[in-house]
Amino acid sequence: MNPALLVDVAGATATVRIANPAKRNAMTLGMWRELPPLLDRLAADPAVRVLVLTGEGDTFCAGADISALTGDNAAPSQELAVAAEEALAAFPKPALAVVRGHCVGGGCQLAAACDLRFAAEGASFGVTPARLGIVYAASSTRRLVDLVGPATAKYLLFSAELIDAGRALRTGLVDEVWPEGELDARVAEFTRILAGRSQLTQAAAKEFADGRTDAERIAHWTAQARASTDTAEGVAAFLERRQPRFRWPAGPVRA
Repeated sequence: MNPALLVDVAGATATVRIANPAKRNAMTLGMWRELPPLLDRLAADPAVRVLVLTGEGDTFCAGADISALTGDNAAPSQELAVAAEEALAAFPKPALAVVRGHCVGGGCQLAAACDLRFAAEGASFGVTPARLGIVYAASSTRRLVDLVGPATAKYLLFSAELIDAGRALRTGLVDEVWPEGELDARVAEFTRILAGRSQLTQAAAKEFADGRTDAERIAHWTAQARASTDTAEGVAAFLERRQPRFRWPAGPVRA
């Protein structure tokens, strides 16, 4: 199989699979470059309400393809990786990383850019630029600190050691850990839950949680809430003891 980002849309969930099995799903330059426009297409699809990012087979992602980090390719590779990470973090719908096996280097960078992370019990995580003498991007470092705190971020960055799923759960790097045989069922259940909730609530909450709380964005979401029927529908559904049918947005989700 040639290195690729495989996309499958089932119902309201789009699944993006990192597929480079010959190199434990390492990200090539082409794959880094492909991710932002792929995410733009999924964001513009009103049928897609949830994004799942995972790896093909039993590995999430072993990081960047090291062969692409030689010579003049090193700086562009890092720039493309950061651009892909930022595009994933900015995806306007809930994004869930589903991790099996190794989630290392650039793979951990992508997982951290998702909103939530579910892992199999045998998964392992590492942030490994210290093994290669790479200065981890400031934005990536800040995101990792926000996620796990400065002490754990320094442990991961200074040592480049791998940690298991249990420690990742305790430090906040992952949100749920499941036995391998139960992970897919839990992901399917949770994505159905997310798809049934208000996208208006989710989109606004994502921006606010990520620190976009300037007056312009607050005014934007206030106007969106006033124009939307989601609140009326949510209250009516609660009183009538039925599932709500939220209709925001009428078209593509836009920032």
